[in-house]
Amino acid sequence: MPAMSTEIINTIQDMQSYSEHHRLQGQKIAFVPTMGYFHEGHMNLMREGRRRADTLVISIFINPTQFGPGEDFERYPRDFDRDRSMAETIPVEAIYYPLKDEMYPAGYQTYVQLEQLPQNLCGISRPGHFRGVATVCAKLFNTVKPHWAIFGKKDYQQYAVIKRMVADLNMDLEVIGIPTTREPDGLAMSSRNVYLSEEERTSSLSLSRSLAMAKDMHAAGERDAGKIIRTLSNHITSQPYTKIDYIKICDANTLQDIPFIEGDSVLAIAVYVGKTRLIDNHIFGEPLNL
Repeated sequence: MPAMSTEIINTIQDMQSYSEHHRLQGQKIAFVPTMGYFHEGHMNLMREGRRRADTLVISIFINPTQFGPGEDFERYPRDFDRDRSMAETIPVEAIYYPLKDEMYPAGYQTYVQLEQLPQNLCGISRPGHFRGVATVCAKLFNTVKPHWAIFGKKDYQQYAVIKRMVADLNMDLEVIGIPTTREPDGLAMSSRNVYLSEEERTSSLSLSRSLAMAKDMHAAGERDAGKIIRTLSNHITSQPYTKIDYIKICDANTLQDIPFIEGDSVLAIAVYVGKTRLIDNHIFGEPLNL
């Protein structure tokens, strides 16, 4: 499709009015929440929304409540004009682009907290992160009023948290998960990849190669989670600049650690490469697409 002019919406009231107008016209709305600085993974989420819906809305909001002390909120990459130009090629009807004070005005005090899903994986090293994620997504869903919300499965825990929140709070939308988009060499696409030096970028390939090793071990009949984790840990730590945050194999629904792979199971990895924290995962039995 040719590029189109995309409407930029900055306030909650204007966004709600926009969506209500399209809903009253009988149109279906797909929504892709983002923190901007788009890569091909974001574009694939938008393409899925475009395929499903009459009206495609994306948001660009770097959510301060999901960043902990010392994390990269201030230096997180930003380039709105670039993002808008990329979105227009999909095309996207509207970009919701609120300021921090619009989302969290003075006196704000309401947050969404899940009890169990955030207690493992990234929730251990990033306490409060999923409280921020769930809160901002609830606010965005109430503002954009979509029929579908599209998320990447690269952050599997985030995807699981949002699906659980939507189900538990009886929200009138469907959460759609899209497989991880990868660079040609296998690295999962992330806006944070720009932080990596050339040498670190080479070491970062140990994540996706570890997933391939686990997939092969599983295909060969290995079900002992500990053995798989040890093999992957040895491979990752053999590379320079790497420091493992976690390597875990969990029940894909509860995200609780499991000793043996039975039923729906996910391998989740978080590794610091230099100062950059990267995540990746593989759902056993599904294609890895490396």
